[in-house]
Amino acid sequence: MTNQKKEKKRGKLIEIHKVWGPAEAEVIKSFLESHGISCILKGLVVQSVHPFSMDGLGEIKIFVAEKDAEMAQKLLAARFENPD
Repeated sequence: MTNQKKEKKRGKLIEIHKVWGPAEAEVIKSFLESHGISCILKGLVVQSVHPFSMDGLGEIKIFVAEKDAEMAQKLLAARFENPD
């Protein structure tokens, strides 16, 4: 199956946020999934092998389907940028 066919099948993925460690990434993933938004975590280094963040190596990007991107960004902004 070509990349274009795969993209059409699952929809385009949009990067909505970056974090600097697996714990924070998992919290955000759980938060989004509790609101019905599936997400994918992508990083340069497998955190269990190299558990550090130096020069961007520990950066983890969070992706959601294009159709969910706007809602996911609003949820993150409401929950994590303005904590009560």
